[in-house]
Amino acid sequence: MLRIGIDLGGTKTEGIVMDDSGKILARKRRPTPQANGYHAILTSIRDLVVELERHSGAHCRVGLGMPGAISTKTGLLKNSNTVCLNGQPVKQDLERLLAREIRIANDANCFALSEAIDGAAQGEPVVFGVILGTGVGGGIVVNGQLLEGTQHIAGEWGHNVLEPDGPPCYCGKRGCVETFLSGPGLARDFAAHGGDATLDARAIATAAEQGDVLAEAAMQRYLDRFGRALSVVINILDPDAIVLGGGMSNIARLYTDGRACVRYQIFNDELRTRILPNLHGDSSGVRGAAQLWTPGPHEKQ
Repeated sequence: MLRIGIDLGGTKTEGIVMDDSGKILARKRRPTPQANGYHAILTSIRDLVVELERHSGAHCRVGLGMPGAISTKTGLLKNSNTVCLNGQPVKQDLERLLAREIRIANDANCFALSEAIDGAAQGEPVVFGVILGTGVGGGIVVNGQLLEGTQHIAGEWGHNVLEPDGPPCYCGKRGCVETFLSGPGLARDFAAHGGDATLDARAIATAAEQGDVLAEAAMQRYLDRFGRALSVVINILDPDAIVLGGGMSNIARLYTDGRACVRYQIFNDELRTRILPNLHGDSSGVRGAAQLWTPGPHEKQ
């Protein structure tokens, strides 16, 4: 059966139709009507599914990747930075609108699933997928199956405290990994140490490569924090591969200097875990949403 994957972002919503071989048969994008609220977003998703099914000529299974997760306590969405969705019965309402069962997962989980099934870490038994972008997230895939955890928070390393006296995080704590390793986190740190506050993370990384002293110092702090934060994940999970995604994953030094910082911090005499750039780029999330319907070892297609 054909599968539709929907990637709900803060500014755009993307949908694809994927066949069982992983081939994308159709792709559509539209703006996310976040300013118009909860019901407008759900209606937009429904209309996108209808449009994709009309294109494919088939009734499809639907998977949705989005920020946040479904609470096991209430069944409502939690932890989404699209705040109008928090506290809402997203899954139930979409199933009613679409008249079928759907599967929902955190967008970082969808990224990890895509890269583990047929992406950069294809064939690896244990994969940790990392999002380093506007925020910091993660997902865990074991033997091709998503590990969400009892409370649907497995892989949420971005909200572990890295430095207790660090900047405040929207989650209510201070010094979370996200406040340092996100793109805005690097820019904030650079500006706090005398750098140009108008530069974004990509510009800071470029300036460091060109010999800017303040930018290089900011990158050294970033790489040190990258090593310390990721070493904790490796000490606990000991994955075969880590795949990096999001805008910060394009910084080449993460795979060389960053890896060296991780190696220095882990509780072992070597680092065998591969740290890899993603294969599918911006398409990883939407592909992973469709792959939420990939059957497990005890399921039938």
